[in-house]
Amino acid sequence: MNIEEIRDIALSLPHVTERCPYGPDCLAFEIGGKQFCLLDLTAKWDFYNIKVDPAYSEELRERYESVSPGYHMNKRHWISVKYEGDIPEPLHRELMAHAYRQTKKGLPKKLQAQLQ
Repeated sequence: MNIEEIRDIALSLPHVTERCPYGPDCLAFEIGGKQFCLLDLTAKWDFYNIKVDPAYSEELRERYESVSPGYHMNKRHWISVKYEGDIPEPLHRELMAHAYRQTKKGLPKKLQAQLQ
């Protein structure tokens, strides 16, 4: 996996937008104005951050060396995932979809209905 592939996966999900709210070096993917994935555009980081269910986060961290608590994020709700490592490629796609669903279900019901 690489930055471009992760970006393509994120943008393939319905109603996803991207912006750089923290400056030109950090790309955020959002649904309904809420972030679910962050990428470093400077290539200093070899990982991306995504939002996950806390129980799933623990399971992933125990199972994969490539998964760690979210760098500079809420460690309970975010994880950092290395582009290269012991994560199978299909799991990167599933993690992105999971992060998207986690964020979408936290949106107000009216907004969720508009995004259907």
